[in-house]
Amino acid sequence: MPLNVGDISPVSVPRAIGGAVLAAEPLRHGQANAATGGIWRVRGPDGTAILKVARHPAGTDPAKGFPTSDEPTHWNYWRREAFAYETGLAGTAYADAGITAPALLETSTRPGGDVELWLADVPGTGGFDWPVPRLARFARELGATQARWAGRVPPIGWLSRRWLAQYLAHAPNWLGPVEPAVWDHPNLTPWPEPVRTRLRELWTSRDRVLAVAEAGQHTLCHLDVWPANLTDDAGTSVLLDWAFTGEGAVGEDIANLIVDCFTDGLMDVALLPEVAETVVDGYLAGLREGGWTGSDDAVRTAIHACGAAKYSWFGPAMAVRAARDDLGRSSYRQDTSAAAAIARLTPLVTLIADWAGLT
Repeated sequence: MPLNVGDISPVSVPRAIGGAVLAAEPLRHGQANAATGGIWRVRGPDGTAILKVARHPAGTDPAKGFPTSDEPTHWNYWRREAFAYETGLAGTAYADAGITAPALLETSTRPGGDVELWLADVPGTGGFDWPVPRLARFARELGATQARWAGRVPPIGWLSRRWLAQYLAHAPNWLGPVEPAVWDHPNLTPWPEPVRTRLRELWTSRDRVLAVAEAGQHTLCHLDVWPANLTDDAGTSVLLDWAFTGEGAVGEDIANLIVDCFTDGLMDVALLPEVAETVVDGYLAGLREGGWTGSDDAVRTAIHACGAAKYSWFGPAMAVRAARDDLGRSSYRQDTSAAAAIARLTPLVTLIADWAGLT
């Protein structure tokens, strides 16, 4: 790890790692989120911890794809994750099903108002290295605990509300205009014409699909469930990054997990059919174990609608990038060219288009 630690400038260092910084390693995270000031694995004399800085909104900051806010119910409220850890919600919300969160070691406020969140450095296997049955087991655990929250999301002021609607309202700002000719560009030929048509229609009719997504029963959701936020610690499921948590549809987290296993090429897209089937089946089984008495078909509809609505921008965005032969910027993407990305993503955008057609 690099020894230059001036970039992190912590206000304090937890006793758990010896109260001093010997080295700091920047960790990969979404650079587009204005609420995140950085994430580091920090080594001290007695061990390591994770430092995450929650950034206070500042008008002079450069524009980012995910703007933050002082409004507690905003989809990207800058202090939500700190509250989730400080109140114990992150560690207890899903604990009855065996899903935990990293232990909070310490929080501090920087002179400018940003918050330092010091978390235990959880060992184990990251979600992108989980076999499909392990993903399905997590889905079953999540179903069991979300069944118990169904219809009784706690009235906590800083939990997100209508997260998906707010997220989608902002999506045109980062997508920009999508010219009709984009859909006929030669670089997009790996996508069958009917898929391109449905993706184009999904983007223009996303409000209709959103209404279906919001119509089902709600539960306490994490709202950023994907393999990068999952760790297997000696068999225990650890869920990271609670910055979006709040009220959402039963099944909304599962839709996100299925799609985001494959968006950046960190999991073999050949596994998509198996993941989509076994993760949904696991979630439904967990719901039953947790006391859910609703319809399986209603949950499947919610999964389809939530996934199609949230990723309604994804097909158009990739189409625009393919036409420009521009991959865009991502901390995670593994593709080497826009053409390679389009080819790899064909099964995934087909799934999104199919989900839209089922709502």
